[in-house]
Amino acid sequence: MRLSSSSATEGIRKVGSTSSSLFWGAILSGMAALLGIVAVLQYRSNIQLSTAAEIRAGSNLQSLMMNWGLDFYGELSTVCIALQVGPDSGERDSWEDFTHRYAEWSHAGINHDAAESIYSNPDLIENIYVWVTSQSEKPRLLHLGADTDTIENANVPANLRTLLARLQANSSSLPLALRAWALHDSPGKRRPADGDHLSPLNLLQSNALHLLRSNGETGWQFDANIPAIVHPIIHHAHRHSGFPERLISGQSRVDWIVVVLNANTIQKRILPELAKRYFDQGEGREYKLAVIATGQMPQVFYSSDPGFGSQDIDAADSTMNIFSPSPESAEGQRWLSAKNGRPAPRAEWHRFSSPVWFPVIQYTSHQDPWILILQHRTGPIEAIVAKIWRRNLMIGGFVLLLLAASMGLVVIASQRAQRLAKLQLDFVTSVSHELLTPVAAIFSTGQNIRDGLIEGKADLLVHGSIITAQARQLKDLVDQILLFASTESQKRYILRPLQVSEILQCVSKNVAVLVDEGGFDFEQHVEADLPLVMGDLSALSHCLTDLIANAIKYSGRSRWISISAGVRRTGNQPKEVWISVQDHGIGISSSELPHIFEPFYRSPKVMDAQIHGTGLGLAVAKRIAEALGGRLSVTSEVDVGSIFTLHLRIASELYPETPFVPSEADLGIQE
Repeated sequence: MRLSSSSATEGIRKVGSTSSSLFWGAILSGMAALLGIVAVLQYRSNIQLSTAAEIRAGSNLQSLMMNWGLDFYGELSTVCIALQVGPDSGERDSWEDFTHRYAEWSHAGINHDAAESIYSNPDLIENIYVWVTSQSEKPRLLHLGADTDTIENANVPANLRTLLARLQANSSSLPLALRAWALHDSPGKRRPADGDHLSPLNLLQSNALHLLRSNGETGWQFDANIPAIVHPIIHHAHRHSGFPERLISGQSRVDWIVVVLNANTIQKRILPELAKRYFDQGEGREYKLAVIATGQMPQVFYSSDPGFGSQDIDAADSTMNIFSPSPESAEGQRWLSAKNGRPAPRAEWHRFSSPVWFPVIQYTSHQDPWILILQHRTGPIEAIVAKIWRRNLMIGGFVLLLLAASMGLVVIASQRAQRLAKLQLDFVTSVSHELLTPVAAIFSTGQNIRDGLIEGKADLLVHGSIITAQARQLKDLVDQILLFASTESQKRYILRPLQVSEILQCVSKNVAVLVDEGGFDFEQHVEADLPLVMGDLSALSHCLTDLIANAIKYSGRSRWISISAGVRRTGNQPKEVWISVQDHGIGISSSELPHIFEPFYRSPKVMDAQIHGTGLGLAVAKRIAEALGGRLSVTSEVDVGSIFTLHLRIASELYPETPFVPSEADLGIQE
């Protein structure tokens, strides 16, 4: 019957263990899947946030650069508006009219309420010339004097020869003159023929030849090498020069206004002011910037930092073509797409064109624009965004690890709580059994005596011994529970130097009855001249008594117990006295050794064998040892036996300078 009950109990335990394992396995799998989903979502969210941050930073930078370009364009184009030169102007204007306008603009005070005076910088203009190419005779160069308000013949400056030759070659008709900037000999370009007749009004409305981005500056073209801006004069009246008036058409030859810009003013004043206006955040510029002229003689026109701009511009965060490419080019078409509301690619802000257009006169097959380049002082924007992304990813990963650790701790705590609850339930069951057994025996014996079933003195003595034994067992059980409760409340012990022989003598008295009743061979092996140890006699006696009682309980068929004592030093540790209790009993498996000192723990093998106990004896012994400053260790092998060793501190090691026994006040120990 007992084997059947044991098998049933073991089966129930295995089924419960399997169900618990499946439950916690499902819980852990669900948690792992949830953490994986959160990790993936967080990773994708970080990527999206980083991309959005990069695009936002790029858009802000692009907006600043475009506004910078608009202001720079405004600085250069003010003189264009002041001279009032356009495809449909000048019908009754003479050279003197242009000179008067230039002189008035140069000497007028700056009125910021007037649109034409917002960017009034007379020192920006170095010289203004009229290149007369419409007459049949040899072309003439006229200089407009702002100071004297006069027109004078001038010799062709060396730096203007290439430009003037280009303008003369494109002066045969208005359509050709308006496209003088284009390199007509390049592949895919058709040179406008003289027969392409367009009136000035039709020319303004035509998108076949060019797409205009402004009205007041229409027709002006930029030479980046000088620098200078030029404009064809499509008709004029020679009332003041003695030439007869004649009708001008789209097939008529043109003259040219040539405005030579002051490069020093651009470099030293205009560009630094614009840089401060748009890129100075009050605590210093966040970006390094440079304006580079990439013409026949490439040069750094302006740089906010020495050496910046002379390296490879591909390393810059963003570059802007200041004067913009032609609308017919691929880059110009991208600008038109953005202007019409089509979304630009993500990296469009790395390279783009200004929203205004001064066609740059091309002398080679590739364009040589002026470009504005910017680079963040702490590194490329992509690297900064990537660093922020990595930092956010690390923070998110750390948070996930903390979450995973927290979930793991919750699972472990839940398992420990469940295990503790089971141990406590087993303890209640064991204690109930341990209490009921002696109570039932005492009750039965007393009932027999009361009913007069005891006739002789001998029977009375037997029943008296039964009552005494069961009462002692009941008392020991209550004492053990009370002692465990006292160790839970961290009871303080009175420490004093003790002789090892004194401790062993007290223990021998406590276990004499158990040893005699069990018929055990009890051996003692104690080294001579052992030093004094620090401890509480009652507590140490109870600890060793529990160890011997435990050896008796689990001795199996063996009836041998040994207690030994000695002194030794382990490594760099101070000397200690050890007291070992050894048996040849059933032993403890290696898987159970880490748990035997836990409260309420009892081996399933022991419970199946129906060996009485509460699971508190070893837990109490360990707590007593540690409370006295010592420790308790164990070595065991199944079916061979166990050795429990109590390690105690030596009094002379604790108080090497005190030859006398320390008092309780010296030790600072109280109840």
